[in-house]
Order: sequence, then structure tokens, then C-alpha cells
Amino acid sequence: MKIRLQKYIRDCTGISRRKAEEEIKDGHVFINDIPATLGNSIDPLQDTVFFHGKKLTPQKEDKITIMLHKPKGVVTTRSDPQKRKTVFDLLPKHLQHLFPIGRLDYDTEGLLLLTNDGDLAYRLTHPKFEVEKEYVVTLKGFLSDQNKKEIEKGLHTKAITTSHAKIQIISRSQKQTMLHITIHEGQNREIRRIFEVFSLPVLSLKRIRIQNIHLGNLPRGKWKELLEKRSLT
Repeated sequence: MKIRLQKYIRDCTGISRRKAEEEIKDGHVFINDIPATLGNSIDPLQDTVFFHGKKLTPQKEDKITIMLHKPKGVVTTRSDPQKRKTVFDLLPKHLQHLFPIGRLDYDTEGLLLLTNDGDLAYRLTHPKFEVEKEYVVTLKGFLSDQNKKEIEKGLHTKAITTSHAKIQIISRSQKQTMLHITIHEGQNREIRRIFEVFSLPVLSLKRIRIQNIHLGNLPRGKWKELLEKRSLT
């Protein structure tokens, strides 16, 4: 019996179907030594699927989700062509099979979740669920009340279109503004691009919360397992 390739990858790796589709598009999946394409189905009894060069076999394993305090200067990928340090360099061998839920860019630090639970990853990344993500931001310059209201309402510019946000000003002067911002989207470099609209460079950016999971005092570069995941969804 044939099954969809995305489902097979999810069952073997724990990643979401959405992530599996991205891996197929990026050329990381082969069926019987032939590059896979979206829409492929396979017969697990006759076909062999390779994912990043490794043969896939269905596996039943306990679901695990961890939180990691990603430091600045580390990439959220399994490998990096520029040989930069990755989040997997911070994890022990028995957690190397996990996949990041979303990502933080190279210059951003803070809370990153990794899991082998594809359904959880889907619920935390799909826009329809509007999962809250809170960041501490330091800006170069003064964020005015008017600009704050524009961001909270949602931006519609040539550079970026965003949904509503929440901003809490911590401190501000003509030289620097520190604030908390809560968004529920996952656009590439979204927060940096938001403040670029107002010519306010981001000096530092740190994610401190995803839904009800808080980074707390977890040290940079350290991780811990989440034993209670119901609060995430």
C-alpha cells in the first residue's frame, strides 16, 4: 500500500509534514536513488527513502521536546556551509535527532524549542494557531508613541506586512529604546524588519517566551526537557 512521502518522512523522523515538504523541495530526499518531488507516494515494502543521505525506517519512539537557550552567534540548522557553530553542537548525542520548531537567526539569542513530535511542531508553527512569541529588544534610537501604535496595529508597507503586536516600553531615550514585543507570526527576520521601517536598528534581540513556556534563568547554551507540553497548545 502506498503512502504520501511527507507522511512517511514524518513517521520516520518526527518532523512535521510542512517541514518534510521543505526538505523535499530543497533536494534532501531521494526515493530509490532518484530525487523526490512533491506529490510522490511510496510503498514502504518496495521503496527505499533516503533523507540527508541516510536510509529512513519507520520508528516508534517516545515524544520528547526540549527548550534550549540559543546563544547569539549560533545557527539554527543541522549543518552550516560556513562551518559556523550550530544548535546541535550544544546538544548531547541522544538529542541529535530532534528538529527545531521554527528558528532564531544568527544574531538572535533566546528560547528555542526542539522536538520529534511533528504534530506539536505543526501546532506551534502554523499561522492559524497564532502562537505568541515574546522578545526583549534593544533599539538604537527613540521609538515614538505614534510608531509604537502603528506596529501594534499592524504594518502594511512595501517592505513588510504584519499582523497586530503588543509592545511594552521598558526604557527609552533619544539614543536607545528597550522594550518587550509580542508577535504571533514567523516571518523571516520579522522584528528586525519591523523596526527598519522606522530606521531603528536592532542592537540586541532575545526571545523569552513561546506561549506559556518562559526562558527564565536557563543559562546560554544550556537545555532542559519539557515534561509538560499541554501549555504549549
